[in-house]
Amino acid sequence: MDPLSTLWETFFDWDSMREALPEMLTVGLPNTLILAVSAALLGSVLGMLLAVAGISRTRWLRWPARVYTDVFRGLPAAATILLIGVGLAPLGMEVWGPNPYPLGILALSLIAAAYIGEIFRSGIQSVEAAQVEAARALGFSWGEAMRVVIIPQGVRRVLPAWVNQLIALIKDSSLVYFLGLLASQRELFRIGQDYAANTGNQSALLLAGLFYLALTVPLTHAVNWIDRRLRHGRPAGAPGDEDDDLTLAGAVEGSPR
Repeated sequence: MDPLSTLWETFFDWDSMREALPEMLTVGLPNTLILAVSAALLGSVLGMLLAVAGISRTRWLRWPARVYTDVFRGLPAAATILLIGVGLAPLGMEVWGPNPYPLGILALSLIAAAYIGEIFRSGIQSVEAAQVEAARALGFSWGEAMRVVIIPQGVRRVLPAWVNQLIALIKDSSLVYFLGLLASQRELFRIGQDYAANTGNQSALLLAGLFYLALTVPLTHAVNWIDRRLRHGRPAGAPGDEDDDLTLAGAVEGSPR
């Protein structure tokens, strides 16, 4: 048989894709989004706590944050998911039953927090020290200055890197299948893998990859657009400039002389 024909039949069997598509849309895609969004929210909160602890003046906060970051950035994601998912499984069975999602989300969140924490820390430390001094001169405490002035600017500066980490989190959600999933709990990768194993054809797995691309590619372009806007601002003549000019003119006319 022609190798090219064999390759085409192995990866581009439309019947196999059509058979797997409904389950990927109704089961795989929602489960993937549940894992990714839940882990992104929890990981971002933990990451911010790690970032603040990592720049703290108290070494009892700074050292544990650094150790945590080194450990979870150094371990493979699959190993972390297995260690948490298997090691805490007896506790999970008592609390929420056999559902592996909570432990999977916890593992993904702990991994993401290590990376997001470093992203936030670099953004916070990139803000000029003079701004802290100015905020203190206005009567802010150190904590208030960080919360109101420094952290918002730092997060804005690293927003593209943060979204890139969320993209990586969507892909890492496929590793939760290591914990064993029921038919209704399978995410995109697991459904594609099951169809590929049952049919001996890889087209369903390729379809799962296309779903991941459909999720991550738009986010990638959104990150690039956000990055351009943060670096260069709104282009001259963009919609809304006229409103800004009218508002500014009104403020000038209404100002006391």
